[in-house]
Amino acid sequence: MPEFIYDNKLFYTPIEFALNHIGGTWKMPILWRLRTNVLRYGELKNDIPHITHKMLTTQLKELEEKGFITRTAYPVVPPKVEYRITEKGQQAIPVIERIMQYGLELMKDAGIQHPPRP
Repeated sequence: MPEFIYDNKLFYTPIEFALNHIGGTWKMPILWRLRTNVLRYGELKNDIPHITHKMLTTQLKELEEKGFITRTAYPVVPPKVEYRITEKGQQAIPVIERIMQYGLELMKDAGIQHPPRP
């Protein structure tokens, strides 16, 4: 496949292009949590262990810019913001699900229990 440039970045494969959109540590877990629920920022923060406020804000902004989620801000005090997955985001869910299944298979092969025992 020939290389291509998108958004001033060089890509060599469609896989690399897709991972640029949903890859990394946090984007798939965010999309996974939004697949069936509309969630507020605080709910996402509480539900995703170890993510910092800065990283959550950055990832949400990137997912919104790429059309995977929508952000609705309500003019109330205190501020209320809700995040919802879009149709484009829903299309990524089967991919995320398969990656998760494959990860669980790899963990099993490596002798890692899920969920881990305390």
